[in-house]
Amino acid sequence: MSAVALGVDLGGTKVEAALVTGDGVVVPGTRCRRATGREVTPSVLRDGLSAVVGDALAHLPAGVAFAGAGIGSAGPVDLSGGTIAPVNMPGVRGFGIVDAVRDAVIGATGLPDAVVRLRHDGGCLALAESWIGAAAGSRASLSIVVSTGVGGGIVIEGRPIGGASGNAGHLGQTFVDGSTTEEIASGPHTVRWARQQGWDGETGEDLARSAAEGDPLARAAVERSARAVGRALADAATLLDLDVIAIGGGFSRVSADYVDLVAATVRETAVLPYARSVRVVRSALGDEGPLVGAAALVLR
Repeated sequence: MSAVALGVDLGGTKVEAALVTGDGVVVPGTRCRRATGREVTPSVLRDGLSAVVGDALAHLPAGVAFAGAGIGSAGPVDLSGGTIAPVNMPGVRGFGIVDAVRDAVIGATGLPDAVVRLRHDGGCLALAESWIGAAAGSRASLSIVVSTGVGGGIVIEGRPIGGASGNAGHLGQTFVDGSTTEEIASGPHTVRWARQQGWDGETGEDLARSAAEGDPLARAAVERSARAVGRALADAATLLDLDVIAIGGGFSRVSADYVDLVAATVRETAVLPYARSVRVVRSALGDEGPLVGAAALVLR
């Protein structure tokens, strides 16, 4: 192990950190998490970051070089200012996450300074998938997360594409049938829609069980989510001429065939042959993808 980096992943329900090796492997025993949530405050987030960074770095192997920390955060992000404005956590908009992580790293290691780089979480997932995951070897890929929110990132010819402000890939804020993709397809919104139709469960896990047991309302909710994602991805494939789309995130596992449903909608919806031919696959890295991609910001 020649060097390791710290990956930090901030999402709508949790913040976590882990050490990642130079070949993209999460170091066993270093992954730590704390809860966030829609009502999280700056002080609670700062404490959570300090805790997970400190816990992960407590396992830094002796004699191994520390490359720095990469952060993948729910966005939008402000790369120049090192701040975030997450859609799902309004109380921490404007939070200086780069400074908070740098302070936590310095406090945990005693180093005089630390390299810390920021990108939105979808961009980190895309970087990881194109490096060692389901999109490895592709020329143009999009990787997305369907979870508390819906977001993604783009990699073209091996280079992550951030756009003018670094926020390219926010698929969840594109529109389908008059609502954003996220408002239709994310886990919480899908559960809410199912309950409005008369389904009596409460969580995404409940919805998965009900759908597997043949509940028609639960199954309809799953299919509605997948159709919205598929329609948004058909537009993305048309605009970007993608060869691979990788899908991850907790809610993408609400049914065994969720990715297949998305892929079928892409084929049915895309107008042009090159867009219909895009491969839609499940993320190869699972929940570790955003952490690996965050660490890759400093490792690669």
